[in-house]
Parts: sequence; structure tokens; C-alpha cells
Amino acid sequence: MSFFITYITDGDYYALTKPGYIAVIALLVVAIAIAAIIVGRRQKAEGLSSRTLAFAGIALALAFATSFVKIEMPMGGSVTLFSMFFITFIGYAYGINVGLITAFAYSLLQFIQSGGTYFLTPFQTCCDYFLAFTALGISGFWYKKKNGLLIGYIVACLMRGVFHTIGGYMYWMDYMPEWFPKSITNLYSIAYNYSYILTEMIVTIAVLQIVPVKKAIANIVKMAQSNETISFKKQKASK
Repeated sequence: MSFFITYITDGDYYALTKPGYIAVIALLVVAIAIAAIIVGRRQKAEGLSSRTLAFAGIALALAFATSFVKIEMPMGGSVTLFSMFFITFIGYAYGINVGLITAFAYSLLQFIQSGGTYFLTPFQTCCDYFLAFTALGISGFWYKKKNGLLIGYIVACLMRGVFHTIGGYMYWMDYMPEWFPKSITNLYSIAYNYSYILTEMIVTIAVLQIVPVKKAIANIVKMAQSNETISFKKQKASK
């Protein structure tokens, strides 16, 4: 059909070729990078101060520790103890630049945690680790926005799933179990990856709606951003 799209006669549908998937990922990465540069310049966010580094480090440690507490899903993948939330929190608290840096550091830890067990090719590793987990940092686009923590968390989780899903179509379709319905074979990677991502996301959102939890997080956000608040008051007083 073309270099990027092919026609599957057995299933009577169109599908991306491997170069097509690579092109989609490249476009996503470029789009996120450009958006991050533009939004980062507009955000009056704090840089890498000692407070920012401390909170980012704590969140990174919590995310890594809770990623070991997990429940394996029937199709594969696992639901962790809110590990994604800790990374997205930093993006919301400090903006897109700090969010992406923290998320990238987390992607390195996730790769180390796996011990290279799922390493097939360098590009597959980027899809399953570096791009997927770094995508959690896009919660920073909703820095200080109303309901930004919740919206940023949802979008970041869904975007992580996009990279996992594309990598699944490129490298993991041969591992599809025999019991998976043949009529929807082309949906396998979506079903596999979002089965555990959406489960963790829904559970986390439910916990975040608990009143004491909401109040605790609000207080932590104020603590995390207190330097900015103090700085703003000083500037205002000086004027």
C-alpha cells in the first residue's frame, strides 16, 4: 500500500508498517518537545532549587519503591501502589521542565529495575521504558491549573500507554495468547497495555477523591511551592 501503511488481507483492515510506527513515535516526541519548550517559557515555574530537588527526589524514591508493590494482571502487566502518581505530582507542582526531568530519571530506574529482561532492540527499549515513563512528566503542562493534578495525571497515564501500545504492535504481537479473540487481534496491544494502566489509574483517582487524602495533598502542594509564594510576596512588598 505504502511505506508507512499496509493492507492486511486476512483481517481486511489497514495497519501501520514498522517505519509507520517509528514515524508516529517521532512525531509524538517532536510535538511533546516543542510544546514543552513553548509552555516551559510561559510557565513562571521555579527552577531546580534545593526545595525542588528535595521534593523531586522524595517523589522519585516513593515512585520507585511503590513500583515493587504490585499485583500482576491476568493479561500481563501489573498494577502498582500508585507509583505513577508520585511522578505526575512533581510535574503538576513544578511545571513541565522539572516534570520531564524527573520522569526521565524514573524511566532510567525502571529500566534498571527490569535488569534488561525485556530488552530486544534499542528502539523497543525506548518505547517500553524511556519514552513511556518520561511521558508521565507531561502532567507539567497543567502546572497550577484548576484540577490540574487530576487532569495531568489522567493525560500522562494515557500517554504512557500510547508508547507502550506502539511498542507492543512493533515487537510483542507474537506473544499474544491463544485465548485472545482472533476477531480483534489488531486490538491486542491496546487491551494488554491499558488493562493495567487504566486499572491503576482508576484506583488512584478513587483514592485521590477521599477528603482526608485531598486535604493532605493540598497541604503538600503548598509546602512544595512555598518558596514561590514567599518570593512572590517579597516582590510584591518591594513594589
